[in-house]
Amino acid sequence: MTKKLTPADAVPAALMPASFEQAMAELQQLVVQMEAGELPLEASVAAYKRGSALVQYCAAQLEKIDAQVKVLEGDMLKPFTVEGADLA
Repeated sequence: MTKKLTPADAVPAALMPASFEQAMAELQQLVVQMEAGELPLEASVAAYKRGSALVQYCAAQLEKIDAQVKVLEGDMLKPFTVEGADLA
């Protein structure tokens, strides 16, 4: 049986972002640095590991919020539609 990762598993407590937005900002910075191609190999590997941990943290936060929304909506989520927009 596979253990489901929690935000605490993904990022050590000392390095845990303060918020989803902070994690996304750090992730964006890591992507820019890695795409620039100027990081040494070891720094690239460390940046990749940190980015992976941040992605797991963000995914867990989104799952948590999704569960809260389902409770608020009585588990009766409706598809998102924009009036006048053709989403097909």
